[in-house]
Amino acid sequence: MYIGVDLGSTNIKAAIYDKSFHLIDRQSRPVNYIRDNGFVEFDAYAYYTDLVGLLGDMMAANKVSHVDQIAFTGQAESLVVLGADGMPLMNAISWMDERSTEECKVLEKQFSHAICEEVTGQMAVLPTWPATKILWLKNNRTEIYENAATYMLLKDYIVYCLTGEKLSDMSIATFSFYFDIYKKVYWKEMMDAIGIRYDQLPALCEPCSVAGSLKADVAEKMHLTTATKINVGTLDHFAGMIGTGNIAPGGITLSTGTVMALATMGSENTSKDSGIAMHYGFIPDTHIMLPVAESGGVSLEWFKRSCMAVDYDTMNAELAKREPNELLFLPYLVGTNAPEFDAEANGVFWGLRQEHDAIDMAGAVMEGVAFVLRKNCDHIAANGVDLKSIIATGGGAKSAIWCQMQADITGLPVAIPKEKEAACLGAAMIAAVSDGHFAGYAAAAEHCVALLHQYEPHPSVRLEKKYRRFCALYKAALEINGIN
Repeated sequence: MYIGVDLGSTNIKAAIYDKSFHLIDRQSRPVNYIRDNGFVEFDAYAYYTDLVGLLGDMMAANKVSHVDQIAFTGQAESLVVLGADGMPLMNAISWMDERSTEECKVLEKQFSHAICEEVTGQMAVLPTWPATKILWLKNNRTEIYENAATYMLLKDYIVYCLTGEKLSDMSIATFSFYFDIYKKVYWKEMMDAIGIRYDQLPALCEPCSVAGSLKADVAEKMHLTTATKINVGTLDHFAGMIGTGNIAPGGITLSTGTVMALATMGSENTSKDSGIAMHYGFIPDTHIMLPVAESGGVSLEWFKRSCMAVDYDTMNAELAKREPNELLFLPYLVGTNAPEFDAEANGVFWGLRQEHDAIDMAGAVMEGVAFVLRKNCDHIAANGVDLKSIIATGGGAKSAIWCQMQADITGLPVAIPKEKEAACLGAAMIAAVSDGHFAGYAAAAEHCVALLHQYEPHPSVRLEKKYRRFCALYKAALEINGIN
């Protein structure tokens, strides 16, 4: 049997599959946070014990006594600081934590955006990155900083607790902001800038490789044995690619939740200054483009919460009855990430007339997000990737009308996978490939991945003109924002 575990921000999720990849069980445990004035922390050791409890309960409930491999996926940037005894010195600092904004400014003065992109694949210095959090500790928590023996990211810490091995898979290390994704080494200049040493960081390893065996004391708590291997796995978005069968250049795995993220295999022709976030991939010596638009699902959530009193099903049903209109919406409620990276961008409705109502406006919001998807697809294509299809996951994939909009606007077919928890499935597939059960990811995908539906594109002159107006509206809004 194989287990895929998603170390999520909201929930820890685990799924057990037999060797025919029939789902045996899937369960989750919530994650508890401590939030205060921009600080977002959680107890890393409690996170680990919750995971052990979850897996132990699942083994007992399903009378499972042998698992070949457990593979992990999940969040990337949450930082765990260990003392010399291997225990956390403080709560883990979540990727959502914003305390290190001043440290970002300090690092921006030392490292240009061009240098950062050339080394890390990232264009901006953000509080999200562990590098900025470590510098904050140096400046504000001297005792913690001086006693730190090891800096680890959450998934690496969990693997360490289970196996005793301090490793960081390179697809996760890419989110540290002190890893060179092209040379496959830690970035010495950034390490010097934030004040850390090589011996304080885990050894680097390839994604989707076996870290070691389950420790005896942990195996006992899980009702397993030390024969179970622990696989480091990869990032949640990348496991989602595997779990949706997106394992070759040309496919996009689209996740539309609160944010919209696009994951696609990079091309050899993609330059290091593409302006697209690049990451070390789940296959050795490959890179994955992962542009993120923070105003994805949040725009529709905001509009529904603020302006509508109906549920999503009713909204979709009403929209399906409407004729097309020329109402436009710029979905930049929290600025824009890819592809413009403009923190000052705002949300805008344009073209409102008295005949429009809330349903029309909701449709414009959905269309606006689809136009942002088109912008990102065009940007990816311009950087050497021949896009062929989109595989949609997340809450947005539940809306047939939204999926059809995305297909029509991008000109790409939009497929809906049968499996809703693609990251857990992808992690289990990683375990099976690593174990030799499948010859590779293509064979695993052929056996494990099924599609529910595919929306074929129906491009139109009307939509193309509307997209051009959308782009023009964004430029006009920039000019308005520039007026003092």
